[in-house]
Amino acid sequence: MPKASEILINRAPVLTLWTSVVAEQLGFDRDDALTVGLNAYAKGNALGRFHSKPAELREQRKKLKHGEELRVSILHRAVPAVRALSKDKPIAPESVERYLESKFGEILEAARRAMAVLARSYAPDDQADRAYALYEAFRPEIPASVKGWRAAGVLDLRQIERMGRH
Repeated sequence: MPKASEILINRAPVLTLWTSVVAEQLGFDRDDALTVGLNAYAKGNALGRFHSKPAELREQRKKLKHGEELRVSILHRAVPAVRALSKDKPIAPESVERYLESKFGEILEAARRAMAVLARSYAPDDQADRAYALYEAFRPEIPASVKGWRAAGVLDLRQIERMGRH
């Protein structure tokens, strides 16, 4: 049974929340942070660099026509990003928030706060460089005996808080 500061959860919603927290710390507004090309952003962090700046992306997005795609520069590669898609339609920030609420339950705001403290404990340039490695350090451990995409492990908010006090 997890403690009050722990939740049994799979990694996908943890990565979604962490990506949105880091994006917000880098200057995206909450709606864009929730829907920023989650996979592209995570890949950029995994590769060590997220080059596009939030202000640049906002300006580019304002100029988009319906159905046009925005690309984010990650390691000098253009990757389709900004609004995450589901069945070729942009995902609404509200649906991402509902997804997070359904997965984290009552612990969502505590998890968001712990992750924000951790993200703020690094300078913006360091956040972009370290975000994926930090996620790997706190993400739920999946027991070796458990297989499958939706395998769950324990996410410990106290561990994230300790990491934020590095």
